[in-house]
Amino acid sequence: MRYNEKELQALSRQPAELAAELGMRGPKKGSVVKRRLVKLVVNFLFYFRTDEAEPVGALLLEHCRVTQEEPSGFSISFVEDPERKYHFECYSEEQCQEWMGALRRASYEFMRRSLIFYRNEIQKMTGKDPLEQFGISEEARFQLSGLKA
Repeated sequence: MRYNEKELQALSRQPAELAAELGMRGPKKGSVVKRRLVKLVVNFLFYFRTDEAEPVGALLLEHCRVTQEEPSGFSISFVEDPERKYHFECYSEEQCQEWMGALRRASYEFMRRSLIFYRNEIQKMTGKDPLEQFGISEEARFQLSGLKA
């Protein structure tokens, strides 16, 4: 994926939907758990060394799977390489559940599906397409027929 490093760094400074210091272990064999400041901004998960302002890395949360690994831990893997997992350790099971829910809701695909669902519900209730006033009612990306089962 192509990206502009300065824009990504600027995005990492934006207010986070969720941020905490978590234990993190990368996908490389033999990697160890390190404390990282982890910050969810839109659909990017940034991770920082606890004493630095610039991110060490970022994960784009598209086409990924968030899985609970233990009561207070979860992993993120990606469809194109499911064996490559990033592991995270939380302080409690509640914190783990909060992170897993936020990460699952962060993807564009989740937001798109939610938009389609609520659009159809509003249309059933009012008989009008709520997106029509914005001139985007016929755009294919917002059509229910574009969803995969």
